[in-house]
Parts: sequence; structure tokens; C-alpha cells
Amino acid sequence: MGEKVVADGFGPSDRQQYRRKLQQCLAGLARLLAEKRFDRPRNLMGVEIELNLAGADGLPRMLNGPVLEKIASPDFQTELGMFNLEVNIAPHQLEGHVFDRLAEEIGTGIGYADRKAAELDAGVVMIGVLPTLEQHDLVPENLSDNDRYALLNDQILAARGEDFILDIHGVERLQCTSESIVPEAACTSVQLHLQVTPARFAAVWNAAQAVSGVQIALGANAPFVFGHELWRESRPPLFQQATDTRPPELQSQGVRPRTWFGERWIDSAYDLFEENLRYFPALLPLQDEEDPLLVLDRGGVPRLQELVLHNGTVYRWNRPVYGLVDGVPHLRVENRVLPAGPTVTDVIANAAFYYGLVRALADEPRPVWKRLAFEDAEANFDTACRHGIEAELRWPRPGRAGGVATLPAVRLVLDELLPLAAAGLDAWHVEPADRDFYLGVIEQRCRRRVNGASWQVDTFHRALEAGLDRKTALAAMTRRYRMLMREGEPVHTWPVGIH
Repeated sequence: MGEKVVADGFGPSDRQQYRRKLQQCLAGLARLLAEKRFDRPRNLMGVEIELNLAGADGLPRMLNGPVLEKIASPDFQTELGMFNLEVNIAPHQLEGHVFDRLAEEIGTGIGYADRKAAELDAGVVMIGVLPTLEQHDLVPENLSDNDRYALLNDQILAARGEDFILDIHGVERLQCTSESIVPEAACTSVQLHLQVTPARFAAVWNAAQAVSGVQIALGANAPFVFGHELWRESRPPLFQQATDTRPPELQSQGVRPRTWFGERWIDSAYDLFEENLRYFPALLPLQDEEDPLLVLDRGGVPRLQELVLHNGTVYRWNRPVYGLVDGVPHLRVENRVLPAGPTVTDVIANAAFYYGLVRALADEPRPVWKRLAFEDAEANFDTACRHGIEAELRWPRPGRAGGVATLPAVRLVLDELLPLAAAGLDAWHVEPADRDFYLGVIEQRCRRRVNGASWQVDTFHRALEAGLDRKTALAAMTRRYRMLMREGEPVHTWPVGIH
């Protein structure tokens, strides 16, 4: 299908038919929700991690096809750029020693991939943005060999009608243009999935939105893009600008970007899918033969493939997911906030903190989204991206008096959110030893005010002070990062410097 569409393109009637089909899918979703056809509570979670390939010199390697052939595992697949891989971890029950099991599985998988990549003089780097990537690496020729990526690139570019403008003003300023969406491939993340019932979906999504800024503050790991020191977590602005279908005039009119935080708290999963249809034209109007309403009339469960595909081209930081397993539909919240890395232990600590905190906040009788303006949650996300672990965030004051205060993210986490996350993990029946170890990693990050971004920046500046030029310093820092990543001790323990 992809090859035919790439060759023939889409006509006006294709988009009109697709819009009608999307409306049918949305009506089908509404019926499934009304008829309570969704899976029972199962406490299932899953993890995806995007990875970079780099050589012993710290520079990117455009080798994902040959490396995947060497790995020969369905758990690993391509991502947008030829220097990317993605590893998918099978769903787990969120209970018991789940985090230790995840750490072992992810560590084993990435270690195996790293050894296989080494046979081609490459290695795996788990990081938010590979610091040694340069603009000439992110060109259409380095798009992964996959029809869907080529089609997506063509459609986003056609919708925009001109080159993409990258303009990020942080510690330094990056200004350049791109003729493709390939700069998006620089953004490598961790995606945390949580299966939820329809009745719980809004509470979990709202809680995830509320804590997104905190997640970024603690986990920031992408301070460099194309040799420029920008925001402590530069992925979100880079991703938004690299996929922006809006020319400047539409941006000025306030048209929503396809990569966005959202604009309101929700009451149902339906709200998000309905917004997707109302605000965003189809990028990939590929139609399935299924008639979703007819399938429902006959007692079956529709795949809603058009709705699923369209949802995949709206890049929310917390995305709704409709899935079908063994003929039974389910809903998931996909948390796309965190960068990859620095170590497996750090990734699992971030996951434990997220799952525990979201559970506790979703269970609260006076939920945070009733006490915090959505605009404050969005501002927190932006502030945390800019300042990382030094960010100051808006958060409701404890107690009945109410009000919202601005306070350091580390103080908020230590005083209020870590105990909530611990209570949430207890509610999931996570083993206390797992809970204490991984939340202890978050606590030490806060006490030492160290995360991946702060380590990268400090080590880079040490290298400059030692007399290295910028390019050499970034490569040296990346090599040191990869070595410490493989050793596996959490980032707050890493010594600063390239030696």
C-alpha cells in the first residue's frame, strides 16, 4: 500500500472519503465506550526506548538496517533516522518485582544490541539527542528505508509548503532550515504505556499532564543540538519545529501545532480523539476496507485503523491509544515526555516515579487538575524543558486553603511528590525493595541536583576549559557518556569530566 501511495499521491476525494471514515471510526469509539466493551482492569504497562548508533569516536553511524539484521530480534525495529533503533519491551503486570525485571530485560536487550552493533564498528547510545549530530547528518538521504517514513515526510512537507525553520533560543541560539522532517530523528525518547479502563482514562491522562513538567525537570537529557547548547531538554522544541505543518502565517493565526501539549483537562478519552479530528487534517489518508459501524452492528469489535493511524500523526506528549488484543479493545495512556537514558537504572527510576505518582494523583479525592490551571501545567512543561533540574514550577499548595505556589522542582519532589509516588507504588502492590531503590535514585538526583543534562553540560565545559575545541569536546563527552552508560551506575553518581 505504501509503495502505491508514494507513487500515486493522494487526491482531493481521498481526503474527503478519509474524513468521512474518521467520523465513522469516532462514532464507533463512542459506541464501544457507551456499551462498555473495553477490557477489564489488568494493570498492564509497557516500555519503548529509542536509541542512537554511534562509533567509538562518538560520531553517529547510519547503520540501522545492517545492525538490525545482526540483532535479528522482533523486539528491535527501525526508527525515523538511519542512526536510530527502537526496542519494545513486552507488556508487564505493574506489581511485585516488575521494575527489577524490566531493568534486567532492558539491560540484556540493549547489551545484546550493543555487541551486535560492535561487529559493524558501532554502538548503542541511550540519550535524548546525540550531541555529535550535525545538520548535514539530518538530510533526506539518512531517512530509514521504510515507505511509511518517506510518505510521512512527503505529506508533512506538502502540508507545510516550504522548508522547516529551526529556531531555538536557549543558552545559545540555533537557527537553520531543513528540507525534510529528518531532524525529528534526533529526538530519542522513552515511551511509558499504561493500560486503563475508560472510567479511569481521564484521571490518569490529566494526572500525567500535570506531572509532565516534573518528569522533564528530573529527567532532562538533551542540552545540545547541532553543537549548540540550547535548553536542558531540547527535544520538545526541536520535535515541534521539525514536524510543524504550519507556515509562519498559520502560526501567527494561532493554528495548533501537530506536536502539542494540549489545551484543557479532559473528561473522557473520547475528548482527545475528537480533538484530533476537529483540529488536524489527515496526513496519511490510507483507508481500510472495514466498516466500523457495521462490524459493531454484527456484534464484532472494529479495528478503527483510520482513527489509530491519524492519532499516530498527532504528537501529544501524553497520547491516547486504542488497541485490540485477541478481539478485545483497550485504552492506554502513552507518556512520551521523557528522553532516553542516561542508564537503564535511570530509565527505570523515571518509570517507577511516573507510574507511582500518576496512580496516587489519579486516586486523590481533590485531584490536582481541579486545583491547578491547565495553563500552569503547560508553563511548567516549558520551564522544565528550558531549565531542567534547576526549574521552578507552579503547584497547588497542600491543605484546604488552596492557592498555587512557585517552588524549586527538587523541593516539590522531595517534600511532596516522592511520598505520593511511594504511596502509588504501594497501591500497585510493587515490592517495597523495588520501590525504595528506584525512588531512592530520584531522591539522590534531587539532593545532588544532577541529571543527564547537567552532567553533559558540566562535562562539556570541563573539556572546553581543558583546551579542546567545541566539536572535539562534544565527541569526548559523548564517548565518556557511552562508557558510563554501559557501566550502568545512575547518572547522579557519575564523575564530571572526560577522564
